[in-house]
Amino acid sequence: MKKKKILYVITRAEHGGAQAHVLQLLKGFSGLYEMHLAVGEEGFLTEEARRFGVRVSVIRDLVQPISPLHDMRGLREIRSLIRRVRPDLVHLHSSKAGLLGRLAAWKERTPAIFTAHGWAFTEGVSWKRKLIAVPAERLAGRFAAMIITVSNYDKELAVRHKIVSPDKVRVIWNGIEDTSQQAVHENSKSTVRIVMVARFAPPKDQLLLLEALRGVRGHGWELILIGDGPARRYAVERARDLGIIERVKFLGSREPEDVQRILSVVDIFTLVSRWEGLPLVVLEGMRAALPVVASDVGGVGEAVDDGRTGFLVPPGDVGELRRKIGILMENAKLRKTFGQEGRRRYEKFFTAEKMLKETSRVYEEVFARFPVA
Repeated sequence: MKKKKILYVITRAEHGGAQAHVLQLLKGFSGLYEMHLAVGEEGFLTEEARRFGVRVSVIRDLVQPISPLHDMRGLREIRSLIRRVRPDLVHLHSSKAGLLGRLAAWKERTPAIFTAHGWAFTEGVSWKRKLIAVPAERLAGRFAAMIITVSNYDKELAVRHKIVSPDKVRVIWNGIEDTSQQAVHENSKSTVRIVMVARFAPPKDQLLLLEALRGVRGHGWELILIGDGPARRYAVERARDLGIIERVKFLGSREPEDVQRILSVVDIFTLVSRWEGLPLVVLEGMRAALPVVASDVGGVGEAVDDGRTGFLVPPGDVGELRRKIGILMENAKLRKTFGQEGRRRYEKFFTAEKMLKETSRVYEEVFARFPVA
């Protein structure tokens, strides 16, 4: 039987959660579907995709900022690519690729699925952004055969804003491969090591984490910040102003294997954000059997079981963030208990195998509704 052909389209190729998700699909569906990837730039994702033998097209006019000229050209390029590749399904990721790609697929009479890795109109973003995003997504929602959200939170948000009817939305939690070592939990050491893995750019809030740690009393600690981005220099300056620069390590971007190694020897995983979808890095912390302290935004609370696998903190609440980190600093037994519960929760709900199986089920549902001629 001839394999079904899927065209994946995403705007950026950088290291990021949506890109890691697409790469997981490309790896996991190798041999099951014939796959083609289209991206607006060269980078991490295109390099990795080619390693797995996936055909890659670069759409230079598929850019992140709103640009009428580039957007018109990008739409034409995507339509041309669909005519050339002739996929049975187009699977779109990220806002710009999702908007242009759904319109292009509709024009070419090809079914399209859009995965929302957190909506552009989610709680925490500016009203100006929402003013553009809501009507744009309502229009694009008409052109999708199905919408996948990575959290129940995002499904409810889409329905509330009338982006799409509930029957066209499927919730599939993110999943990651089980490739890491579990944390060592050296309970005898006097310094508690805390880690945050995130780009130094919105919606991440490393500055709030630095502010919270400045006020921690009675215990030695070390903060490890993994990631790069435009706001990194401000974080370095802030750590210096707060008088804690000697306790903070700025490690920059690291390869996944290196991140896993670091997670295996730290004590607490943190993710401080203003908004989120369902971040993969939280799942990485749980996979490593680490207790997680994270901002209660988006779908984070669907991953972190508050009081059982870690703590959820209201976004922007520096006092509560400090208090919850302090509780875990003082209680090595609780850190271990939370970490073990988090590991079990990861194994039950957030594996790559589970995510791939549920995604394939959505594909087959769409194929049944739009049979190949």
